[in-house]
Amino acid sequence: MARIRCDQAAAWRRLQERHRTVGAGFDLCQAFVHDLKRAEAFSQDAPHVFADLSKNLIDAEVQGELFALARECGLEAYRDAMFAGERINNTEDRAVKHWLLRAPRDARDPDSVAVHETLDAMLSFAQRVRDDAAITDVVNIGIGGSDLGPQMAVAALESACIAGKRFHFVSNVDGHELAAVLQRLRPESTLFLVASKTFTTLETMTNARSAKAWFEQQGGRDIARHFAALTTNVEAARGFGIATTFGFWDWVGGRYSLWSAIGLPLAIAIGPEGFRELLAGAHAMDRHFREAPLERNLPARLGLLDVWYRNFHGFGSRSIAPYHSALRRLPAYLQQLEMESNGKGVDAQGQPLPFATSPVLWGEPGTNGQHAYFQMLHQGTERVPVEFIAVRQPAHDLPGHHALLLANALAQAQALMQGKADAGGHRHFGGNRPSTFFVLEALTPAALGALLALYEHRVFTSGALWGIDSFDQWGVELGKVLAGDLARRLENGDIEGLDASTAGLLSRLRGR
Repeated sequence: MARIRCDQAAAWRRLQERHRTVGAGFDLCQAFVHDLKRAEAFSQDAPHVFADLSKNLIDAEVQGELFALARECGLEAYRDAMFAGERINNTEDRAVKHWLLRAPRDARDPDSVAVHETLDAMLSFAQRVRDDAAITDVVNIGIGGSDLGPQMAVAALESACIAGKRFHFVSNVDGHELAAVLQRLRPESTLFLVASKTFTTLETMTNARSAKAWFEQQGGRDIARHFAALTTNVEAARGFGIATTFGFWDWVGGRYSLWSAIGLPLAIAIGPEGFRELLAGAHAMDRHFREAPLERNLPARLGLLDVWYRNFHGFGSRSIAPYHSALRRLPAYLQQLEMESNGKGVDAQGQPLPFATSPVLWGEPGTNGQHAYFQMLHQGTERVPVEFIAVRQPAHDLPGHHALLLANALAQAQALMQGKADAGGHRHFGGNRPSTFFVLEALTPAALGALLALYEHRVFTSGALWGIDSFDQWGVELGKVLAGDLARRLENGDIEGLDASTAGLLSRLRGR
């Protein structure tokens, strides 16, 4: 479908002028003084998530122009095209339908029927594994979306995970990672899940073959019982000795695959009911994004704020600070979601972009981050927007801990905004540093599902305005091709045709 790229819109030019005259010198503390209802106006509830946007460098006029920009660029029509199943992934000529994985069954839609048949079969298998006391360890072998999503979610929902089973995640082709996991396992009590859509992913299949060899060397029997595959290449899995497979579809991108059979380790960990709650939470956010007007549409508001910060304020990164230790892998998950989706230098038609796109995402759980990099957030030369994620109800009963944790989150957001002007030199805090504050009532499967879907649609929004294809990832291909060639050269020592640096490093790594 035809789209207007953001820099070609009239609202873009008005935002440039607004930033020049007001935005660059925006004072957060003064904004609260002049608008006693600012916190209310820039906060809202969405399914399972409350968001306070009031500590951001934005006012009603800028927000209004951002909504005008979204409408001028056809955000709503583009969103509707995605939910209609149109092939909006134009460089790969594919639909984008990960949202269908969490939608209720629609007997009129063959894709929906297939999704729920696979879901039912996958959850039935998950329950059998949960009921099998002989299986004490589940090892997920994947990489990228086949690892980051399940690993993050199992950690996030650890308080709801089944007792008596341990979950391990192997992704890196570095053999140290797999070896460290294998030394803690027994073949007769381990289930390996090989997660690769094509069953050809280099890192995943290298680890899978090594795991199989270890299994057999340790006296393991019955590959079919102790290995399952999450793949569409059933024939290749069968050749590996795997009889149990669960597939998914080409309209499911890797970084959106947690909701598919790739979520099997999570389904084993939290059970079929918990997994369906995760899907329901995400679906509730899908409906919010699809139905809420832009002015009260939280994913859209966040995506528009990202455009304002990236293209007008020039902020090059954003820090994720989840104040819940179980969300420790969320920053890594969000890195792939946003940077692989929107880290593009050309638009959907292949034309070079004259403006910046994805920021760098990074972060650690609070309060650890406070004792690592928050110094730079408060007093460094770069302003970095920070996103705090707090959970009101803890999943533990240790007295005093949770109140102190929440107090730290609130204090850091307050300090970033207010600073400390009554001290000079090294003790001066300039303040006026933006942040967003999310609150979840509890870290349940439904709340996690809603939070992840919120981030997905936020990334969709900024990508839509930038006019890029947020659903391909051609940038990861070249390194894969070169690695295959260099792996052979590391074996035979051939350096002919290589640049001097690569040739020298290859020879040194071979020990010659």
